[in-house]
Amino acid sequence: MADSTGRTGAGSPGGVLAGLDPEQLSAVTAPAGPVCVLAGAGTGKTRAITHRIAHRVGTGEIAARHVLAVTFTARAAAELRARLAGLGAGGVQARTFHAAALRQVRYFAPRLLAGRAMPELLDSKVRLVTLAAARVGLRTDRAAARDLAGEIEWAKSSLVEPGEYLVAAAKAARDTPHEAAKVAEVFAAYEQLKRGNGVIDFEDLLRAAVWGIEEHPDVGDQVRAQYRHFVVDEYQDVNPLQQRLLEAWLGGRDDLTVVGDASQTIYSFTGATSAYLIDFPRQRPGAVVVRLVRDYRSTPQVVGLANAVIGQARGSAARLRLELVGQRPAGAEPDLRIFADEPAEAAAVAARCRQLIAAGTPAREIAVLFRTNAQSEAYEKALAEAEVPYVVQGAERFFERPEVRQAVLTLRAATRSTPGETPLVPAVVEALTAVGWSPAGAPPGGAARERWEALAALVQLAEEFAAEPRMLPIGDAATVERAPSLADFCAELARRAAQQHVPTLEGVTLASLHSAKGLEWDAVFLVGLSDGTLPTGYARSAEQIEEERRLLYVGVTRAREWLWLSYAAARSPGGRARRPCRFLPQFERGGGQRSAPAAGGGAAGRKPDRVRTRTISCRICGTTLLAGADRKLGRCQDCPSDLDEELYERLIQWRVRVAGAQKVPAYVVFTDATLVALAERRPTRPADLLAIAGIGPRKVGLYGDAVLALVGGAAVDDLAPEKTSEREPKNRLPSRPGEA
Repeated sequence: MADSTGRTGAGSPGGVLAGLDPEQLSAVTAPAGPVCVLAGAGTGKTRAITHRIAHRVGTGEIAARHVLAVTFTARAAAELRARLAGLGAGGVQARTFHAAALRQVRYFAPRLLAGRAMPELLDSKVRLVTLAAARVGLRTDRAAARDLAGEIEWAKSSLVEPGEYLVAAAKAARDTPHEAAKVAEVFAAYEQLKRGNGVIDFEDLLRAAVWGIEEHPDVGDQVRAQYRHFVVDEYQDVNPLQQRLLEAWLGGRDDLTVVGDASQTIYSFTGATSAYLIDFPRQRPGAVVVRLVRDYRSTPQVVGLANAVIGQARGSAARLRLELVGQRPAGAEPDLRIFADEPAEAAAVAARCRQLIAAGTPAREIAVLFRTNAQSEAYEKALAEAEVPYVVQGAERFFERPEVRQAVLTLRAATRSTPGETPLVPAVVEALTAVGWSPAGAPPGGAARERWEALAALVQLAEEFAAEPRMLPIGDAATVERAPSLADFCAELARRAAQQHVPTLEGVTLASLHSAKGLEWDAVFLVGLSDGTLPTGYARSAEQIEEERRLLYVGVTRAREWLWLSYAAARSPGGRARRPCRFLPQFERGGGQRSAPAAGGGAAGRKPDRVRTRTISCRICGTTLLAGADRKLGRCQDCPSDLDEELYERLIQWRVRVAGAQKVPAYVVFTDATLVALAERRPTRPADLLAIAGIGPRKVGLYGDAVLALVGGAAVDDLAPEKTSEREPKNRLPSRPGEA
């Protein structure tokens, strides 16, 4: 059976076709012309495209030197080249968009620049953006400059000029790092500085390649004579500028194979859009569309959860969502956990990682994935204390981040000027405020927000540290309890930094969900899955919320064999309660109350709630229901209601009487959503009542007879609410609305 690695030998054309599943075979043998391969996670997309190229080369249909395969990372391009070489198609060019453009621009520079030297390519925009901001009267730190650079990159990738930015940003509902008009000024000043310094950026490089082909017919003819067949991987991540370059390469020809998955579009903030993938069949009449849905990466249990998450997607990208079919043997159900607070969650994750490693899972095959890089600190600390090696993917370790290093130096300096009686947390807040942190909330802009979150994590550490009084020796034996000082806290930070800076050659991977794209592990922990973190509280529009859903989908599909999903009911011990991620099935208690802390207390001693999920499908369209209101109704919000309005009115009247008799709010009897579900589903027996989410055995015992009588046609006046009140103490309120 085929698998997602694609590492099989080739040689003859027949060998290239061996072991392919029916859908992969359709993609590989599709005729010349436009081909769109919709490939779900783990379905062997790289196998399909490399075997397609090798098959066409092996049959003599195309020459390897005339193929250009384009992807988005140098690592992916190297993987394509290695696989193609193994399949006997080693002459194929596999490059990123930027690498291909750079090669062409350098080659044609003498012709395009009339003998002038090619401008130097900027590695980073930040320095020039900082100068451009200063030129228009805007002071920026490095994080703010990174956000401005990112916004300029989005504009240029979207083919937006400085004079068009204001309108384009408003139309795209951009979360601009500064007032949009000011960003436009910085953009214009940046372009002027760039030209004055004789340098170009990466977007200019792509534009130069487009210009060379479109405006110089001889260059266009030569490029198109060289490259006649194109393959684009991760096509859902193409931006308008890259698409413009692809169209220039094609020059109206149609031998193009694209591969992508609209459900893995998670870089819209950079200008990437799945629109080109979605519109491919319409834009290229006669295109062959192949769907790869057999998942060879993950167990059926992981695949089922991934389908449930993405099955609720809305919007244009959802039109191309794929329902994966697991091909591996059955495995463990995803482990869903609730913890009292974040320290308890991190400690439990570290302990489970240690168990997995002891049981034989290599540390490199374990990953802990989170929404933001600022969340890594808690897991770095917990893993270090559990003596579990780890590596941080795509970012610095927490204490190596520039803003954290600066903050720690500032806190150390503050110990010399802060009065000894100053409470720890106010002292930390005052010191961090001096380096630009504000307790009022995160600023706009991704990098600035991430910097704020990292410093906020230091404040949280101070709050936790302040809650642990220290014992101060007096004389030979006596001690007195005292609150920790700023000096104590700085010493604790130094201890943590030293503990977490131990170099490791191999370890558990800590990564953000964005940086985990394209990777996979045997065991994956998805942590911090609380509403406000995933989806982030900064996602406001429907499109942004859907991208957050896709981010969770990407995280789920990284796991091969074992998957853990967890969230903390509060950020810190005794903190404000939080809700779980809205994209996951409702957590239902399976083991009663939360266990008490083990002897000795502390986060590591607290046992988590074990939770289970109950799959509920829409009774009208059959879709798996995840949202709480949908699960209670038993149908999607968009599906037609079959509400019995007369029954609904009687249920409302009955609830008013029962609530009045018990002297409790009406929602304590049944919520409005539960009454709608009852009037729609019209249960006829106790088992039907229990099938409605939010109605448990207790409420069936209290109100079941009355509800069934009302459904059967009884009048409210025929029922006696005082009998119900005798079965439950009056004035007893549940811990939360809708408690069953």
